[in-house]
Amino acid sequence: MVWEEVQIALSEKRRELVLTGSGITERIKKSGLDTNIFNVTTLNYLNISETILENLPDDVGNLLNLQTLVLHTNKLSKINENVFKLDKLKMLDLSNNVILEISEAISNLTHLTTLNLSMNKLENLPDLAKNVKLSSLDVSNNKLKCFKSVCCKELGLLSELKLHGNQIEVIPNKINGLISLKNLDLSLNKIKIVPGEIIDCNKIKEIQLKSNPISDRRLQKLIDQCRTKQILDYVKQHSERTLEVNVEEKNVEEVLEEDDNRKKYKIVIKHFNDGIKIVSEEKVRNVRGYILCCIVHNVEFTPESFRKFIQLQNKLHQGICDQRNNATIATHDLTLINQQITNNTLIYSSCPSKDLKIIPLNRKSLMTGKELFEKLQAEAETLRKEKKRNNYSGIHKYLYLLKGKPEYPFLKVNETIISFPPITNSETTKISVKTTAIFLEVTSNKSLQMCCDVLDDCIKEFVQFFELNSLTVEQVKIVDVEGNLKSVYPSRTDLKFSESFIEVVRD
Repeated sequence: MVWEEVQIALSEKRRELVLTGSGITERIKKSGLDTNIFNVTTLNYLNISETILENLPDDVGNLLNLQTLVLHTNKLSKINENVFKLDKLKMLDLSNNVILEISEAISNLTHLTTLNLSMNKLENLPDLAKNVKLSSLDVSNNKLKCFKSVCCKELGLLSELKLHGNQIEVIPNKINGLISLKNLDLSLNKIKIVPGEIIDCNKIKEIQLKSNPISDRRLQKLIDQCRTKQILDYVKQHSERTLEVNVEEKNVEEVLEEDDNRKKYKIVIKHFNDGIKIVSEEKVRNVRGYILCCIVHNVEFTPESFRKFIQLQNKLHQGICDQRNNATIATHDLTLINQQITNNTLIYSSCPSKDLKIIPLNRKSLMTGKELFEKLQAEAETLRKEKKRNNYSGIHKYLYLLKGKPEYPFLKVNETIISFPPITNSETTKISVKTTAIFLEVTSNKSLQMCCDVLDDCIKEFVQFFELNSLTVEQVKIVDVEGNLKSVYPSRTDLKFSESFIEVVRD
């Protein structure tokens, strides 16, 4: 039986077809993927995502006019070789699957400009030297130990390279062949040394190297401060290289000694025996198993600083949170929580999407998790078509993180759900210009350490943002249903900063 969407696409000779979400999953479970899809040879855009699709039939090779193929958030473990015969492809999104390897046949896709292989299980990359038009490559959150095959002069148009969250130990010297590179993300790897050749990539605007065991402590300090220009200047002066080039001498010593001359900040950690605690129920462990929280006191906003604070939160989501793939940050007004709380206890748990009820941020009415997800999906698709984009934007681009989840996570005060990570928190506890204390929540499906790292970054950014001489951070405990301590933040091992201008006092 031909699916309705496919029949319409066939009869109207459509150029675009989108098949995504739980409804498509149910059809695939029942009778498999409708192979008539691959008879719509007029298609130049095909999106089959957020399903249980495990493989593509050989007939995919019929779609010779295809320019964009989106297959993110499925169950694909390998890619049909016929995909690599679609020589008009410009954009290929295979992210968030379980792919173990990519065929060398990908070199046939000579018009490819964007390739997203993030969140798979890749240990190696194919030779991409023939993909000469490639401008954006994302291989974040895989198992790569090396990316030498990417560092070749043939990829002279590559401007964005994301390798966050792998097991890379060495940056190849030949990285200097990537002459158009502007954005490089190598954070959360195992890199100890940054080679001098990296400065030859003279168009770099942003370089991310956080969460690596960098052996040079002074370089690590610059990396922690996210100072791309000074990082490159330091590497130029202190890192070994195999090729000598003439570059302008700069005084990096002044940058490294800035800490001694800049404003000093103090973070005071407070602990109260009767403070807020969170009961983490066992069933959330396999949904989104990690949560840490704390309370930030003494904050003051103006309308302008509040707008910039929201921008800062977005920056953190894009950076260390890796677009919410690693973790999600939620900020709540502590006063609004205290108006509802009983026994100083919040509950972190999960439930079926139809049972989760929340007033989402910037919306007026109560919605179930299922209703919100479907509404956001519809909005995302409408917006994508209006803007003529290949990808979703804003909050909509995070929907795939919930794909296939039988239950959704939540944080609640009494019976009021105030957070639905990783999508939104509630209008009920939304911060505003009047907020003076922030309940800061970070959740992750990666690790507890990831929550710690994100909170450390948040606090470091906050103390500088609010420009207070002293910022008070109150501990919040996470306990199980029997009251046994699971974790606490900040603990004695948290908030360890290399910057001398930040002092941490444990009260």
